[in-house]
Amino acid sequence: MAALLSNLRNTLIVSFILAIVIIAGYRIHYGSFDAIFWQAVFRWLHVLFGIMWIGLLYYFNFVQIRKMPEIPAELKPAVSKYIAPEALFWFRWAALFTWVMGVILAYNRGYLLQAFSLGATEGFHVPGHSFIGLGMWLGTIMFINVWAFIWPAQKIALGIVEGDADAKAKAGRTAMVFSRINTFLSVPMLVCMTMNQTIFG
Repeated sequence: MAALLSNLRNTLIVSFILAIVIIAGYRIHYGSFDAIFWQAVFRWLHVLFGIMWIGLLYYFNFVQIRKMPEIPAELKPAVSKYIAPEALFWFRWAALFTWVMGVILAYNRGYLLQAFSLGATEGFHVPGHSFIGLGMWLGTIMFINVWAFIWPAQKIALGIVEGDADAKAKAGRTAMVFSRINTFLSVPMLVCMTMNQTIFG
């Protein structure tokens, strides 16, 4: 067991194998590969990637950004050269896959256009579509912020892309501001995502 748990790749392989066995169990007892079954699979993937994305967003905001000023100058490269680039890799791809799985899920459930129009295509008579649409738009804005603002700025701030000291400082500030915007948006977005299924089904 120690050999399994000491290697992240092996841990994840076994974890996914167990997950697939459980999914197969659901399939056996449910009896169909219909739209409902695939909704369940896409919802699992949406939540899985979402946990990684928002978890890393909260790590950056609750831990790394707050504590970096307290780290001695000689130790900061350990974060900026090793930890931050790795965390940003998983952060940006988790954001992409969370968004993609959410779009697939909404399409599979038959309300993609209704949700993205915030219910306007139905005269705003289906509140569930308006609320989930609000959550989808907040998530979309957050996803765009990651790829259009946070990651390009972090590449400069971390020295992955060349920039002088002023450019790095400005890029660091930009990345922090958009990361804080995403933290701000994440709480109402999660309200929409978590309450909608319970209240409206």
